[in-house]
Amino acid sequence: MIGFLIQRVLQALMVVIAMSIIVFLGVYAIGNPIDVMIDPASDQALREALIHRYGLDRPLYEQYFVFMNNMLHGDLGESFIYRLPVLNLIWSRFPATLELALTAMLIATGLGIPLGLWAGYKPDSLSAKAIMGLSVLGFSVPSFWVGLLLIMAFAVELGWLPSGGRGPTTQVLGMNLSITSLEGWSYIILPAFTLALFKLGLLIRLTRAGTAEVMSSDYVRFARAQGLSESKVVGLHVLKNISIPIVTVFGLELGSTLAFAVVTETVFNWPGMGKLIIDSITVLDRPVMVAYLILVVFLFVMINLIVDLVYGQLDPRIRVKAAS
Repeated sequence: MIGFLIQRVLQALMVVIAMSIIVFLGVYAIGNPIDVMIDPASDQALREALIHRYGLDRPLYEQYFVFMNNMLHGDLGESFIYRLPVLNLIWSRFPATLELALTAMLIATGLGIPLGLWAGYKPDSLSAKAIMGLSVLGFSVPSFWVGLLLIMAFAVELGWLPSGGRGPTTQVLGMNLSITSLEGWSYIILPAFTLALFKLGLLIRLTRAGTAEVMSSDYVRFARAQGLSESKVVGLHVLKNISIPIVTVFGLELGSTLAFAVVTETVFNWPGMGKLIIDSITVLDRPVMVAYLILVVFLFVMINLIVDLVYGQLDPRIRVKAAS
């Protein structure tokens, strides 16, 4: 297991380095932030002073090495627009996105896996067909349209829930969270369900396909021949053997939800990281753009590393293959 862990950590490190180069070069090849920061009528002296102040007159490779050196010391630069340290700026928005993403994935997983199991266990039943119809709906309907419909129904017409924003927060482990109160839940439930709908459809279809395949396998027939109850057959044999693809999708979808919840955050005016990156792209705030994208890369790499380690626990054959 130690060798497996070392191998995965080294792979993750190489991916982070490679992606940091790609992200840095890609962002710094887009436009000139000085054109956005100053008045077009400003003189050349002011323009050159700002270029020198932010180090934009240095060669690109030198700017990259300066950025990496600062990053290793915990400094991701200062926002051109907000005039705040980038790390503090992103961290101030991270708890809102984190609780929204975790709530959405909780809804998707809590509903998707049981519904998918039932649809695979009883594939010809009317309820299974209705569940698969729900999964198609989750794939097909744009999230922004679902969000607008939910706002119209539950906020405008019925008045049960707020149409947007974030509820009152409480500090927990250094993060301001709104899910610690009932009022906070009233604000998060609509955007979380909107964000969860696609993931719900994906997990239903994935679980249903795996269950239908495993139910016809020899070890399931043998388990039934031993006299095990259907609940034990499904819980001990079926669910365990379809868990690896589910863990894969859960990890990737959690990462994508954290990184790219921008549409839902915009529709519900949710003050998370997605809205921050869109605003930064609009005004070419390079430090925020680079820092955000590198943090997203790091987030995906860490989630994949955790998923690989979970693989090793679920299926020891994977550890053996990696070690050999």
